[in-house]
Amino acid sequence: MNSEHVDRRGFLKRAGLVSAAAAAAPLAAPAEATGLDLDVDLDIDVRRLFGRDRYRWLVGDHHIHTQYSYDAMYTVDGIADGARAHGADWAVITDHGHATHEKSSVERTNTAIRAAQREHRDLLLWQGMEWNVPGAEHATLFFQAGENQAAKLREFERAFDWRLTGTEPGTPSNEALAVAAIRWLATEERARRIHAPVVVINHPLRNGRIAPHEIRALRDASPGIVIGMEGAPGAQADGFPKPLGGGGARGGYGNSPGANSWPGFPVEAYRTYGGFDWSTATVGGLWDSLLAEGKPWWITSNSDSHYNRGDTLVRPGVPDGYYDEHGVYPDPIDTGVPQVLAPYADFAPAEFSRTVVGVTRKSHEGVLEGLRAGRVWVVHGGLAQELEFGAYSHWDSATMGGRLRVRRGDDVTVVVSAKLASRPNSGGAIPRLARLDLVSGPVTGPAADRDAQTAPGTRVMRSFEPRWVPGRRVAFKHTFRNVREPFFVRTRGTDGKEHVPGGIEPSADVIGQSNPFEDLWLYGNPVFVDVR
Repeated sequence: MNSEHVDRRGFLKRAGLVSAAAAAAPLAAPAEATGLDLDVDLDIDVRRLFGRDRYRWLVGDHHIHTQYSYDAMYTVDGIADGARAHGADWAVITDHGHATHEKSSVERTNTAIRAAQREHRDLLLWQGMEWNVPGAEHATLFFQAGENQAAKLREFERAFDWRLTGTEPGTPSNEALAVAAIRWLATEERARRIHAPVVVINHPLRNGRIAPHEIRALRDASPGIVIGMEGAPGAQADGFPKPLGGGGARGGYGNSPGANSWPGFPVEAYRTYGGFDWSTATVGGLWDSLLAEGKPWWITSNSDSHYNRGDTLVRPGVPDGYYDEHGVYPDPIDTGVPQVLAPYADFAPAEFSRTVVGVTRKSHEGVLEGLRAGRVWVVHGGLAQELEFGAYSHWDSATMGGRLRVRRGDDVTVVVSAKLASRPNSGGAIPRLARLDLVSGPVTGPAADRDAQTAPGTRVMRSFEPRWVPGRRVAFKHTFRNVREPFFVRTRGTDGKEHVPGGIEPSADVIGQSNPFEDLWLYGNPVFVDVR
């Protein structure tokens, strides 16, 4: 046993995973969550643990509309300006699938995006689309196809968008067409006609129109393409109370079951919780039931920008049918008056919602690879400037989206680190991170019930309340002793202002009374622990 222990530690030291000071001593971490100084209290090289030597974290938004959508107004260049002003490194233009869009907007959007890329060389910009998923609702689709980008998007839209194919209702044949669309993307990728397609399910339970079995079918159709869902929808500014806003629902989640809704969702699924979708915010809920299968399923966040709250721009008045005739709206005009009652109350890209991706290089391919790998965390209102999350054992380490392989009986230590906010957000205040939670659940394998939406055994393992000092880096760790079965572990954080009575879970956002800056959360994607 002693020689085996020395060999393990020697291997890790040579690999650069364990500090020299720790190499001579057994791995010793407390069983409870503790605050720590990463430079002193941790017996692993955090540079390697968190991928600081490999990954650069880029802020972006994958769900944005322009004047080429039937319900939006911004120019592509205006979107690029706003995204950079709010710190975005990458952005995806996702105008709605629509007969007029396919007929006359795709190529013109492509021309505008190419011009914006030349003007904003520090912003990675894609042309994608918001796909009307047959049998369901909406999803972001984007990929790389070079000079053929517009042609390939049009080909997909003609064949697989329910607005063009008449396949909206949730019938088995329509659901099968959605699966065929994913397989088409996989075929095109194998043939090298497109590169690294990514699909993200948008606002999954806003209308309850994508059932758990549809999510699983799309995910399994071609692993690595349908990577996950919006953990939080855009349009967060819809919740501002009157008179500061329209008094609506965060994300537009003010709905009830409709004709195309899956009947298995409870009524509470149609609301947001701290701005996040019920499927994400519920510990042991739908997201965790997908993770419990041991398969990747990542969450993102976005603006869903149509009309950004507080902007002075408005869309010029046009006659009915203008978009159907032209495929584009006139450029917006500046009134000089901030708008708080826009048709949709969104934020600008990266102003409130951020998807932060760990990339090996700042490039389109780098972002696509990072998204597919799940090196992603999401944050509202600048609650934290940075989030780091990793797990390690005697043998190996992994960060968000990764898999840690251990032997039965090993200890696994999880480390969470965050850099606290140091500057005001667009709500005018410096947000305070009040608590970080560690959520864990067993990995039990493929679900026998394809409509499963619960994950028994998933719970908040530990919580940590950092001392708030602007710009300070805080961290805590937790050790799982003598692990016997596979599990997943993820993290979340909150400003602590809104919870269920007497608990730590997010409370349902009240329609008409949900200032998004008064209820901020962040979430990190999981690490899977495989036990052999």
